[in-house]
Amino acid sequence: MTTFSDREKGFENKFKHDQEANFKVTARRNKLLGLWVAKELGLSGDAAEAYAKSVVVADMEKPGDDDVVQKVMADMKAKGLPVTEHRIRSEMTALLAEARKQLAGS
Repeated sequence: MTTFSDREKGFENKFKHDQEANFKVTARRNKLLGLWVAKELGLSGDAAEAYAKSVVVADMEKPGDDDVVQKVMADMKAKGLPVTEHRIRSEMTALLAEARKQLAGS
């Protein structure tokens, strides 16, 4: 029975590790998205960092990416910037790959 218990514990640990890694990658992606949108909004320095943090926090509202997409689109539309959901989601996909690279290098 020890072998089975060890395997089960190993799978549980791997699952936990994978979930933590996915959370970190998604949070990094959202920060990068926030910095990109901040630049589009004309923000820089501390204001850009604060906006990026607000995008990360927005992801905690509902499961999935819809809350982030809605926030970013609303903020850009409020500034009169042309934006589509497709554009935001495309940027999120590209930034997800960048976030993985950054975290793999750290």
